[in-house]
Amino acid sequence: MSTLLRVALLLGFFCLAGCGLDMPAEIAERADKLPEQVDFNFHVKPILSDRCFPCHGPDDNARTTDFRLDTESGAFMRLSESRRKFALAPGSLKKSEIFHRLSSDDPDYRMPPAESNLHVTPEEAAMIFKWIEQGAEYKPHWSLIPPVKPELPEIDDPSWPRNGIDYFILDRLEREGLRPSAEAEKETLIRRVTFDLTGLPPTLEEINNFLTDAGEDAYEKVVDRLLASPAYGERMATEWLDVARYADSHGYQDDGLRSMWPWRDWVIEAFNENLPFDDFVIWQLAGDMLPDPTVEQRLATGFNRNHLQSQEGGIVPEEYRVEYVADRTNTFGTAFLGLTMECARCHDHKFDPISQREYYQLFDFFNSVNESGASPYSGVASPTVILEDEEAQEKLAPLRAEIAAYEEKTAIDNPAFDEGFERWLADFESGSRQVEPRGLVGYYPLDGFEEGVNDNGDETFHLENRADPDKPGLFTGDIDKLPVSEPGRFDSALVLQGDGQLDMGANIYYFERNEPFSVSLWFRVIGENVSGPLFTKTMGLFNGRQGYLCILEEDGTISASFNRVFPDNSIRIQSLDAVSVDEWNHIVMTYDGSSRARGLALYLNGERMPSVVKVDNLKQSTLFTIDPTTGEPTDPVQAGNLRIGYLGPAAPKLDSVAVDEFRIYDRRLTALEAAAVNGLEDLPESGIADTPAATHPDDRRAALRDYYVTTVSPQYAEDFAALTEVRGEENEIVSLLPEVMAMRDMPEPRPTYILDRGQYDAPTQRVERATPASIMSFPEDLPLNRMGLAEWLTD
Repeated sequence: MSTLLRVALLLGFFCLAGCGLDMPAEIAERADKLPEQVDFNFHVKPILSDRCFPCHGPDDNARTTDFRLDTESGAFMRLSESRRKFALAPGSLKKSEIFHRLSSDDPDYRMPPAESNLHVTPEEAAMIFKWIEQGAEYKPHWSLIPPVKPELPEIDDPSWPRNGIDYFILDRLEREGLRPSAEAEKETLIRRVTFDLTGLPPTLEEINNFLTDAGEDAYEKVVDRLLASPAYGERMATEWLDVARYADSHGYQDDGLRSMWPWRDWVIEAFNENLPFDDFVIWQLAGDMLPDPTVEQRLATGFNRNHLQSQEGGIVPEEYRVEYVADRTNTFGTAFLGLTMECARCHDHKFDPISQREYYQLFDFFNSVNESGASPYSGVASPTVILEDEEAQEKLAPLRAEIAAYEEKTAIDNPAFDEGFERWLADFESGSRQVEPRGLVGYYPLDGFEEGVNDNGDETFHLENRADPDKPGLFTGDIDKLPVSEPGRFDSALVLQGDGQLDMGANIYYFERNEPFSVSLWFRVIGENVSGPLFTKTMGLFNGRQGYLCILEEDGTISASFNRVFPDNSIRIQSLDAVSVDEWNHIVMTYDGSSRARGLALYLNGERMPSVVKVDNLKQSTLFTIDPTTGEPTDPVQAGNLRIGYLGPAAPKLDSVAVDEFRIYDRRLTALEAAAVNGLEDLPESGIADTPAATHPDDRRAALRDYYVTTVSPQYAEDFAALTEVRGEENEIVSLLPEVMAMRDMPEPRPTYILDRGQYDAPTQRVERATPASIMSFPEDLPLNRMGLAEWLTD
C-alpha cells in the first residue's frame, strides 16, 4: 500500500469524528494495517461468528433479539421504523447500529455485552467498519464460491516478481513493512525442493549435479526428476493419509491392529501414476459401484473405512455402527466440501449453511454398508476386498475351473443320473418306501441331566450324546438358571432360563465352508416376544460370529447363517414366515458345502421354509483366520463351542424356550430326510406326495431324485468327495490371502432417520438421500447412491 493511500485512509477515519460520528482513536489508528479490500469470509465472518453469532446467529434457541447477523436479510433489516435504524447499512456507518455498538464506551450499550466475556479488538472493529463502508457484501461459505482468478495487486517494486504468485507475496510483505529475502543459493534450492516433493534430503551426488548444471532449465530438470521418483508419491500421500484419518490400528480400547496398508500403498501409487483427480475421488467414494470394478477400485474404497473401530465386548454394536457412518459423513464434508459437517449431527449448523435434516440426508448415502459396529478380535471387519496376487491367481484359476466341472457333474438334474434313478425309483415304490437320514454324528435327546461333581468339588450337569458317548454336553452358566425339565415332544425336554445354556463343548462339530452339514432341533416358544439363538457354533462378537448360527428373530422368523466374519463375509437367509408360539416346532438347518446362500435351507416341521437371501458373500474359511501379529492361521478353536441358547457374553440369550432332540449330521439332509427327522420315518402307503416334504407331483419326483442322487448313487459320492476336496484346496489359498476393509452396500438400503441430539437410539423423522441445497441440488439423472454422490461431487 502506498504512503499516500495510507494517509488518505487515516484522514477518512478521523473525518468520521468531524462528521458527527464518535470514532475512537485506537480504532482509527488501525486503518493502515487493514487489507485494501476487506472480504466477508476471510476477514469479517470469523469475527462475527466468534463474538456475535452466539446471540445473533443461526441458533433459534440462543438468539436474544429478532435480528441476526449470520444472514444478509437478517443483518440488513430495519430495526426502527421511526428512526430508519438498521443493524447494518451498506456504505453508511452512521446508519449502522453495529458501528455505534462497537465504538461506544458505555458498558451498557457496547457490544458484545460485558457478561459475555467476549471482546472485539480495535483492529477487528476497524475491519468491520471498513467492510461496511465498502458495501458490507455478504458471501456464501468460502468453499461454495467458484474460484475466480484475481487481479494482480499493485506493488511498489514490479521488478521483483517472476510469476503471478510473487505479486501477492510481495503485496503482503509491503503491507507488513517487510522486504523479500535474497535469492537462495543453489544448494538451498535443491534442498528445499527435494524436501518439498519427496520428504527426503538430496544426496551429495544430486547436489553436485545441480551445482554443475549451468543450463537455464537446471532447476526444472531437478523438479522433473523428483516428480518421477517413487518417493514423490510417498510424500504426497502423507497429506492425504491425514485427511483420510489413516491408521494401522483400530484406536478404541484394545487398539487392535488392522491391515489397511494396502490402501495406503494404493494412494501412493495413485500419486506416482498421476491418476486423474476425478478418478481419485470417485474410486475412493464408490469404486465398488463401478461397472465390473477391479480389485484396485474396490480397494480404493478403504478410504471410507479408516475410521476408529471398537473391539470391546460390552458395546452396543448399533451405537458404534452409527458412529462409523457419522465419521464417513464428517470426513466427506471435511475432505471434499471444506465444511465442518459434524456440527449438524445434533442441530442445525451454527455457522455453515447446513441443516440437521441435510446432514442426515447426506448421512444416508453412507448408511447402507453391510457392517457391524463391533470389530472382531480375529478376522477383518467385513465387508472386505481380498487381494489376489499373480501367484495366487495362477493357483486358483485351475482349481476354480475344476470346481465348476465337478459342480456340473454333481448337479441333481445331471442326465447321467437318469437311468439309475428310474431303476431305484421302481424298487423304492414297490418296496418299504422308508427314508433313513444318514450322517448322524451327534445326538442329544435332552431328556435331562446326569449330575456329577468335578475335581474342584463343584456340581456338574451333563447331557447324554447317544451318537458319540465320549462327547457329552453340559450345562454352563448360573446354577440358579438351570434349565427345568418338562414333558417334551419326545419323552422329556429342557426349558431354558435366561443365562443358562446348553454347551456341547469345544473341538467338535466343526465344519469348513466346503463341508456339508445339517442340524436339527425341536423347540417350543413359551410366551410372547421371545427371541434369541436356537443353536450356534461361534464365539459371537469376539470372532465376528465365525461359524454357523440359527436365530429366532424378534419378529418370529428364523435366520440361518454361515460366516467368516459377520455380517458381510457370510451367507445368510431368513424365513418369510414366523413360527407358531406355544407349539412344538421342528427346525432343520442344512448346508451343501457350496459357499453360496442357495446352499442354505431351513425346514420347519418337515416343510422347506420360504426364505429370502440376506447375504451371499462367503469367501474364506469358517474355521480359522489370520493372526495380524504373526500372519499365521489361528487355531480352529476360534470357531467356539456348539451351544443351544447362547451367542456370546454381549448377546441376548434364549429365554423361556423348551428344547428337545438335538441332532448334528455331517452331510446335507434332503427334503425327505428333513421330514424323516421330523418324526415321519415311515412314509405313508398313499405315496410320498402326502408327506409335508413333497405335496405336489413335481415336488415328489424332485424330492425322490435328490434323495437318490445324494444317498444312493455311487458316482455322486465319488464326484462329490472330489468336489469337496478341491473346494478345500481353493479355500485354503483364499483364506490365507490378505484382505482389507472396503465398501459394499446391502441390496436393500437401510432406512435413515434424523437422530435427536445425534443419539443412535433416538430416531425421529425419516429422511431420503439428498445433498445440501446451499451447494448444489442432486440431479435427477444420477443414481441415488454413493456413485451418484461421487459424480455429483466431480460434476
